[in-house]
Amino acid sequence: MQKLNLPEFDLMIREKDGKEEILDIIRKKYIRLTPEEWVRQNFIAYLLQEKNYPQSLMAIEKEIIIDRQKRRPDIVVFKNDMKPVLAVECKAPAVKISQDTFDQLIRYNSIMKVKYLITTNGMKHYCCRIDYEKNVYRYLQEVPAFSEL
Repeated sequence: MQKLNLPEFDLMIREKDGKEEILDIIRKKYIRLTPEEWVRQNFIAYLLQEKNYPQSLMAIEKEIIIDRQKRRPDIVVFKNDMKPVLAVECKAPAVKISQDTFDQLIRYNSIMKVKYLITTNGMKHYCCRIDYEKNVYRYLQEVPAFSEL
């Protein structure tokens, strides 16, 4: 798989029925290794190992309903009170992060109401903090540590 703009992590990869799979440590099962899954699993490792996010407060592809349709944000992080605080949308490295990508996350957030939104393709990462009182968002220089959320 392609080298990403993230630290290198020791991820568990296996071959099954001629296809590569990667261990999702949050869901505790192997998932088909696609370029997008490669980004997601590396970003999960980044949040866990570099930013000290607790594994127990992360959900992968948590289902939400928007306009009677099921949607699944890639990563949702909760605070200790189990309120969602951060959502991540992952794309394959070859997919350019665009306004459409950010809009997708904004639609998810109309239900979740998190304070932090991140879009990443593994090469570029965009993180913003939402101020609901002023109805504005501000891009951050880096992803905050869990203790900063």
